[in-house]
Amino acid sequence: MIGNSQQSSMLGDAHTQPMSEINTTPLVDVMLVLLVIFIITAPLLTHAVKIDLPQATSQPLPEKPEVISLAIDATGKTYWNDAPIEQATLKSRLESAAKQTPQPELQIRADKDTRYQLLSEVMADAQNAGITKLGFLSEPK
Repeated sequence: MIGNSQQSSMLGDAHTQPMSEINTTPLVDVMLVLLVIFIITAPLLTHAVKIDLPQATSQPLPEKPEVISLAIDATGKTYWNDAPIEQATLKSRLESAAKQTPQPELQIRADKDTRYQLLSEVMADAQNAGITKLGFLSEPK
């Protein structure tokens, strides 16, 4: 009887110990199913759908308008494209620039010590002349 109890205890111990081997059969089954799915769907992905695309014509982009540089120094002198200009002449030039097609962009470069009064007068003259594109230039730090 001692022999039978040893056998039963050995069988009982074998069931309580964790399995040290991985069961790969389900993994192989899943991989085979995926392989079959890919084999069936791969030919479907290579066929392109034929579409009759519409024809369209494109127009070239319009040319960029001229840029007018208006500089104002600390003393209040005004420069049109780096050429000195008087205040009376500035108004007539702004009006003629506003009539151009496409209208040029007016870029104002003012010294940091320029009086705000003078700068606001130049901006008002540009607006009264009909200039719609106005920008300020500054130096990066």
